[in-house]
Amino acid sequence: MSFGSFIRKQFVDVLQWTEEGDGVLAWRYPMEDQEIQYGGQLTVRESQMALFVNEGRIADVFGPGLYTLTTRTLPVLTSLRNWDKLFQSPFKSDVYFFSTRLQLGRRWGTPQPVTIRDREFGLVQVRAFGIYSYRVVDVPAFHREISGTRGIYTVDDLEQQLRNVVVTAMSVAFGTADVAFVDMAANQAVLSQRIGQALAPEFTRYGVALDSFTVQSVSLPDALQKALDARISVGVSGDLNKFAQYQAAQSIPLAAQNAGGVAGVGAGLAAGAAIAQTMTGALNQTAAPATPPTAPSAPNDYVERLQQLKTLLDKGLVTDDDYAKAKAEILAKLTK
Repeated sequence: MSFGSFIRKQFVDVLQWTEEGDGVLAWRYPMEDQEIQYGGQLTVRESQMALFVNEGRIADVFGPGLYTLTTRTLPVLTSLRNWDKLFQSPFKSDVYFFSTRLQLGRRWGTPQPVTIRDREFGLVQVRAFGIYSYRVVDVPAFHREISGTRGIYTVDDLEQQLRNVVVTAMSVAFGTADVAFVDMAANQAVLSQRIGQALAPEFTRYGVALDSFTVQSVSLPDALQKALDARISVGVSGDLNKFAQYQAAQSIPLAAQNAGGVAGVGAGLAAGAAIAQTMTGALNQTAAPATPPTAPSAPNDYVERLQQLKTLLDKGLVTDDDYAKAKAEILAKLTK
């Protein structure tokens, strides 16, 4: 090194990190063309830790406090450099600061549906969302496994690493929970605890402690959710016969308004034969509507009668109330 280069070199006598905002987990002090002054001051604030790295090897770790940098406060670095007790020269080292604050409100979710085996619906695909919080606790492990030599490392960078870990733990917990999907809403606290317990060792491996983990919602695919909503609305969850009757009853007004009639509804539901059979059994138990003089004797007779009433309604010969009352009475009896 020339004398001019030595003069231009700057010596750092105060090392500190003032966080300017949220979201930064690790920050490397800029040491280009600089050396640390022997006897300089290191300030580590509450919710921070500092790490000295010498030639790629982790040396000393500092918690919150004010330190004077000497061979007594840098024992590992002194050993690595073979300094004697009279060392008083500037030295070169990489210094990293870490935020140990609690990172709150971090959101997690399944980017794609996860297939699980439900004891009531069989194989289903579910999506789940929630929040969790964590903090950096093992700085050497976090530096080795996660942040490395990067100048800055943020919570967004870390969550890319953790996403697969969370989804894997969620899939295992849901698959072994032995809780039907319809009961998951009442057991979200249990599911949250189970997933959190599965995640804790994985987070520890990265030098991070999981503080809390919460499942906020679990959802089914649209088709299955609609079927579940229908079962809930008719109040016959678990009774497939009454559920089929409910579907058949809902299909009859549609048949009256469509050119295809019952066949068209059956084709649309991909279960024409099953619906026709259900309709026959249901209609045989149905009393005569208030407006028609006689009760229909078969599904096709009823559909024709309803079509006639619809025609009269369109022509203004039957009131909306009469038409609605007749239809409602039949539907109410079908779903009993």
